[in-house]
Amino acid sequence: MQNNEYHVTKSGNDLNSGLKEDQALLTIQAAANLAIPGDTIWVHEGVYREAINPPRGGLSDDLRISYQAFPGDCVEIKGSELAQGWQHQDGDVWLLTLPNDYFGTFNPYANLISGDWFLDKGRKHHTGAVYLNDMAFNEASHLEDLFEGMSYAWFAKSKSFYTRIWATFPNCNPNEEFVEINKRKTVFYPSQPGINFITVSGFTLSQAATPWSPPTTEQIGLIGVNWSKGWIIEHNRIKHSRCTGITLGKYFDREDGQLEFGFNAHYQTVERVLAKGDWTKENIGGHIIRHNYIAHCEQAGIVGSHGGAFCTIENNVIHDIHARKLFSGLEMAGIKLHAPVDTLIQKNLIYNCNMGVWLDWMTQGARVSQNVMYDNADWDLFIEIAHGPHMVDHNFLLSKISLHDSAQGGAYVHNLFAGEIKYREEAERSTQYFEPHSTTLAGTSKVSDGDERFYNNIIMHDKGLAHYDEHAEPITMAGNVFLFLASPSKLEKAPLCDVEADTRFRVIQDNQQVKLLFKFLPNWGSQTCPIITSELLGKTLISQQLFEQQDGAAFCFDKDFKGIKRTPTKVFPGPIQLSQFQNETTLWEFGDHSTDHVNPRNSKKVKLEEVPR
Repeated sequence: MQNNEYHVTKSGNDLNSGLKEDQALLTIQAAANLAIPGDTIWVHEGVYREAINPPRGGLSDDLRISYQAFPGDCVEIKGSELAQGWQHQDGDVWLLTLPNDYFGTFNPYANLISGDWFLDKGRKHHTGAVYLNDMAFNEASHLEDLFEGMSYAWFAKSKSFYTRIWATFPNCNPNEEFVEINKRKTVFYPSQPGINFITVSGFTLSQAATPWSPPTTEQIGLIGVNWSKGWIIEHNRIKHSRCTGITLGKYFDREDGQLEFGFNAHYQTVERVLAKGDWTKENIGGHIIRHNYIAHCEQAGIVGSHGGAFCTIENNVIHDIHARKLFSGLEMAGIKLHAPVDTLIQKNLIYNCNMGVWLDWMTQGARVSQNVMYDNADWDLFIEIAHGPHMVDHNFLLSKISLHDSAQGGAYVHNLFAGEIKYREEAERSTQYFEPHSTTLAGTSKVSDGDERFYNNIIMHDKGLAHYDEHAEPITMAGNVFLFLASPSKLEKAPLCDVEADTRFRVIQDNQQVKLLFKFLPNWGSQTCPIITSELLGKTLISQQLFEQQDGAAFCFDKDFKGIKRTPTKVFPGPIQLSQFQNETTLWEFGDHSTDHVNPRNSKKVKLEEVPR
């Protein structure tokens, strides 16, 4: 079989063959309609305002359909349109009136954000948005707010035949500026499930009128996989989704939104997914999400219910997720996954979100490793309602709350916990667990009080691990170092407590790197820290599964955060192996992780977090 390469350019024509650049197609969708397994679609320089709905996918990892920005070209795919024809009203307020047939079958300014666990019921929120020079405006709750001085805001009313959008443009004429409005629900999303083995690489994907994505209904994102297998989403800039950037989650069925609201709806959803019968490693998940820049999404950067199992999420920069607090709900995070079975989340930079990573229900075989998280408002890592095993190792967790532990069966190894470690007992809620490395149901059980492991961590917050003292199930602790006022648990036989340690630290970020200014002292290496292995960690209480890698290989943590080999007789606690005093540590190199097109914040050095001693 000969693999074809299709070309798409802004000067193309959809009546062309697309097989040569001088016979290029005009739209990406036209190329998608032609491509078969093994084909590549090259998209050349320009802004493409369309929503791609791939009608088919590949057959295997070797016979996939690839959508790629042509090397060296800047290619944007937008869910928005340019907005012209504004009429001045008063002061900074302008009005745009559009006939409803302009929007076709989907009008973002008549479409409300709603669904399970969406909690902001007091006012209406629409999936539309207004952008000035790629800056998203806030939606006002009342038209009067605009006339009373609310800047960079919009308000809309949709009638039977037309839609009116008011917006405030301080000290400028929107007809002379670059103004865009949302028009499409998605940018890249298959309308049917089972569109497998697709690659999306090198694009800027932005400005979609995405709906709310709870775990109990179909999860539609700016880009999403819709209950499929084997996608690769890499080297993209994904931004300005009204709700979610990337969705890995649930399919549509007729009971979406019809179940009793609350936790009971989630129990029923799990039962529906299991009864459907196709949620297996062979059919669903296994996606690779890597080297992306994901920002300015108001619900989540990456979300997935069940469909995010067996995935790898690595080397992404995720920031400004739910940062504007435009509405409220319970599905907000940089990464929010339900049932992340055997999913690896590693080497990501996550900051300025409401929370970093939230793993919710049936976290079994998952690993959170070598991530850097800071300046997240609520907490860096939340693990809720799970029997494990889940591995959390070699992370720098630097926000005010580093960990919210609301599960059992976790192993926390070689982390730096700068913030509080919170624990919440979950003795009344139960969830399913599976045969190892599968979604084959093994049983259902309540979440027990305990069955945790803490090895070789550096712990800085005053509360330390003392709140784990009284638990019904075993908890193992060894090799941990507690700084200044941090309190060890009585369960640890020989904790090292450095009451003179200076726990002040600072995170500094510029366009090249992220650095941690913090005094690591060599005497912390006098703590007795063993090399942590799967054999040492044992099996979890309920699921009876070993702590091991996603492919079943054993853990042996004989290398640190940066890949430096550990000497078994001189294992240093925390993420990095040290033999001498160190005051500055480079945590992230942007060129190495997220490609040169990522431009984090700005070049000015910013003090993001400083915890006083």
